Amino acid sequence: MRSFVDDEGTAIELDAAVRSVVSLVPSITEAIALSAPGVLVGATDWCTHPADLKVTRIRGTKNPDVAAVAALSPDLVVANAEENRAVDIAEMRALGLRVWVTDIRTVDDALTSLTRLLTALGAPHLGWLDLARANWGALETVAPKRLRAVIPIWRRPWMHVGRDTFAGDVLRRLGVDNVLADHPERYPKIALADLPRFDLVVLPDEPYLFTAADGPEAFDGAPCALVSGRSLTWYGPALVEAPAALLASLRRTT
Repeated sequence: MRSFVDDEGTAIELDAAVRSVVSLVPSITEAIALSAPGVLVGATDWCTHPADLKVTRIRGTKNPDVAAVAALSPDLVVANAEENRAVDIAEMRALGLRVWVTDIRTVDDALTSLTRLLTALGAPHLGWLDLARANWGALETVAPKRLRAVIPIWRRPWMHVGRDTFAGDVLRRLGVDNVLADHPERYPKIALADLPRFDLVVLPDEPYLFTAADGPEAFDGAPCALVSGRSLTWYGPALVEAPAALLASLRRTT
């Protein structure tokens, strides 16, 4: 047995070889599929990458079928502190399942957390992590004009990116400062009339599918950048292309 510690400080004992994993996190599902082919045996219905992934589906991130997860007898279940519910994680652990919980709120968190997890899995293909580090590190030599932005993620009611979020850190590195970064809530519900001053609206296509016809019209002609939600919020292999993809979207509006 080998001893590891997850992002929350929980000790986890793993066999010498990890042969089966259930992932409850779409972006981590993609990371494991790319880095350790054949290890995944279960994933959520929202795990859409890679498109040809053939595993048992165990419902959603917020309502996993715990009995179905247990029936797969995985060597490890991978969860996330934000995307998955503590009550489900506790239930799985009560059934004797090993659950590795990630907690990712910055790009650096993502690179560190995924390296630790994938190394524990004995994943042989980690080159994409080196490329992601290089691509994000290259931004440190650039001093872009900084903009203040609001980042809605839902409407009816309007909900926005607040403090201490991965998406907020991604945009900060690209020269875009979240006007709600100091809000006490991570995803506050705020009416548009009550928002602080901003230069730009960043509209991702997930979790709410903002489009050119659904979103910009609510902001009275303010500049709006339609961006890939995967580039903005997924912290797996999407990290490799995210800087270039997001900068291209931002430049189309600024």
